[in-house]
Formats: sequence, structure tokens, C-alpha cells
Amino acid sequence: MKLKFLSVIVAALLLHQHANPQDLSYNEAPAVPYYSGQSPDSYQADKMRLDIHYPDTADSVPTIIWFHGGGLTGGQREIPQALREKGFVIVAPSYRLSPKVEAETCIQDATAAVAWTLKNIDQYNGDPNRIFVSGHSAGGYLALMSVMDKARLAKHGIDANSIAGLIPFSGHTITHFTVRAERGIP
Repeated sequence: MKLKFLSVIVAALLLHQHANPQDLSYNEAPAVPYYSGQSPDSYQADKMRLDIHYPDTADSVPTIIWFHGGGLTGGQREIPQALREKGFVIVAPSYRLSPKVEAETCIQDATAAVAWTLKNIDQYNGDPNRIFVSGHSAGGYLALMSVMDKARLAKHGIDANSIAGLIPFSGHTITHFTVRAERGIP
């Protein structure tokens, strides 16, 4: 039910869609690395990847970055069925998880995935001016944390105001329970 609601909300927010998105063919680009800089360790190389589901169209279409939930301690990247074949690009990143890393690293990974998407989505028919960041539970929290603090994206040379929209579902708007546990906050 939540994903049906998500699909309706996202579709209503997007400014332009192909007239018949179900008539398009769709492509998958699995496990695309989004880390940059120095050589990653094996855990980073495994987790800092994203899957891309995109329509085969000459038009540039809106993009949704979808972060999975799991309390920052579990879960895996997925492209929700309710968002498939709707005429837009879906980017589903994975990120390193607690307790192998602290929650701040999860946020940094999410921010790097958003920055990578802004810089590269045109290669997948996505419109870099119509990128929406979303997720459920911990994914909603990561969407909020990666976009609301402009300094995070600025470290990647990105202006957070270039994000078209932020659509968190059940994302914590207080300190996340994993962060609270790391800091000894009851």
C-alpha cells in the first residue's frame, strides 16, 4: 500500500512524463560503482554501488533516487516494483552499514550516491534538473540528511538547491536510533 501511495505522489510531482510510459522499453544497469577518489577497500567496493532502471527514450526524463530502509544496519538496494515502468529513471544505491561503519559514513555514502547521480544521470536518459531523492525508513533518513545540509553536497561540487524534490517516507526527523546508540543517547 505504501509503495502504491509513493507511486501516486511521485507521479504527481514529476513535471513531465512520456505519454505512455508502459509503451517504452526499459534497461537495467546493475551494480554501477559510485565511489570516487582513492582505491576502495573490499567492503566499500561491494556496498557503494547502485542499480539503475531507465527507459529507452530520446527524452530526458525525471529521476528518483531510492534509498532502502533497514535501520542503517541491514537491507539492500532495490528498485521498488511500484516505481518501475512509469516513464522515469530509478536509481537504487546501497551503502555501507552499521556496525561495520558509523552512521555518519552511511550518510556520506548516500551523499556520494546523490552527487554521482547528478553528475552522470544524463548517460541514462535522466534529466539532471529533475532529480528527486526518496527512501523508506532509514532510506528516508538518508535522503533527508544527504540533501538538507547543503555542505554535504557542496563537498562534491553540487548545489543542494539543484535537487528538484525530497520525498522521505517514514524517515526519522530526529536523531536516528542507530546514531543515538552510537552516542550513548537513550
